[in-house]
Amino acid sequence: MTSRSGAGRIEDVKEASAMLADLFALNGRVVVLTGAGLSTESGIPDYRSPGGIWSTHAPIQYQAFVTDKAARLEDWRRRFQFHAEFTAAAPNAAHRALARLTGEGRIGLVVTQNIDGLHQRAGQAAGSLIELHGNGTYAHCLDCRHPAGIPAQQEAVAAGRSPRCAACGGLLKAAVVSFGEAMPQDKLARAVAAARQADIFLVLGSSLAVHPAATLPELAVAAGADLVIVNRDPTPLDHLASCLMATPLAATFAAFSGES
Repeated sequence: MTSRSGAGRIEDVKEASAMLADLFALNGRVVVLTGAGLSTESGIPDYRSPGGIWSTHAPIQYQAFVTDKAARLEDWRRRFQFHAEFTAAAPNAAHRALARLTGEGRIGLVVTQNIDGLHQRAGQAAGSLIELHGNGTYAHCLDCRHPAGIPAQQEAVAAGRSPRCAACGGLLKAAVVSFGEAMPQDKLARAVAAARQADIFLVLGSSLAVHPAATLPELAVAAGADLVIVNRDPTPLDHLASCLMATPLAATFAAFSGES
């Protein structure tokens, strides 16, 4: 591992893959944080980047969803678009590699900021995955948490009705953490505990600009972990990293997916 002071950015895929192979061979406790950059390689847009939907359409705040029917229906229309994009996408080699490495015991936990369900579709076991921002591939009731399909709500929204829970009649919402909604504290606490116990904290495709997820690498480093960041662009925490890589994730992890 290189020094944290002035760590150079590796831009060669073979060099990056070799460095990761050495890292996984250390048999340390590895915790992974994944962000939008992992899924853009599967064709899912980065909604926060310039030109993304959140740069052209203001996000629907949770309180507005609950109290304002017009805002609620607009949120649903966006969710139909997102769901179609998630369904059309497929996990890439990096998703599959993470699932395989976890199954082999070389990764202890994957924490994701993504809501597209691609980790699960790649075979990531539920017990080894924390979805900090929820999951946008299905809906749930805000009262009883009963799950529901998202496409199944299109008829109601087209008719100007708010989708309702078949079990209790409560409002349905995509099972994501909306802007202004409280983060699930049990998931966050588990992620924080894992970060503090990690020997190596690996960031994949995250700008590290969204909190509280962006605090996890800092907690890991403060507890003595080596931080490795694989991201296209620089992040605010690059100065803490032992190693920086700017290589495409699918290509970099192909050697670990069992497909190369």
